[in-house]
Amino acid sequence: MTHLSLADPVRTSLLWGGSWKANKVRLREAKAEGRGSLWNIWAFGLAMAKDILAEAGLHFDELNKLRVLDPEVTQQTIELKEECKAFVDKIGQFQKIVGGLIELVDQLAKEAENEKMKAIGARNLLKSIAKQREAQQQQLQALIAEKKMQLERYRVEYEALCKVEAEQNEFIDQFIFQK
Repeated sequence: MTHLSLADPVRTSLLWGGSWKANKVRLREAKAEGRGSLWNIWAFGLAMAKDILAEAGLHFDELNKLRVLDPEVTQQTIELKEECKAFVDKIGQFQKIVGGLIELVDQLAKEAENEKMKAIGARNLLKSIAKQREAQQQQLQALIAEKKMQLERYRVEYEALCKVEAEQNEFIDQFIFQK
């Protein structure tokens, strides 16, 4: 892109029309007639040139380089670019934070699942132990019932033996007294 600087006399003369020398003469004449200082006339001409170029869609930046975009639009574009970069950086940080959070939640979910399995295992073990105790209790009750029945048989047998003994002792006593 070709840059146009108003400080360049050759290029400036092209904007005002005519040669640089002719423009210089016009400025001196204006100053001599009291129409303003050379600087004022120069600034006025510069402002006119900028207005004409602005109408054509061309603008000067702070370095007096000719640009296609308006300086305000260029500044807004730069600001938007910086804001976008900051936004992208923030999104990147957010993604890192979310990624860390997801990893933490996954880890906690695994730990919770492990604890859940341990709890299920402990509950099943308790149920198993309870069933074993119940079965053991039933076995012991059956054994007690069996022992009670055996005790009752032994008691009946004892009574029967005691009766036999008493009869035999009576028989012996009668036998001894008869002799």
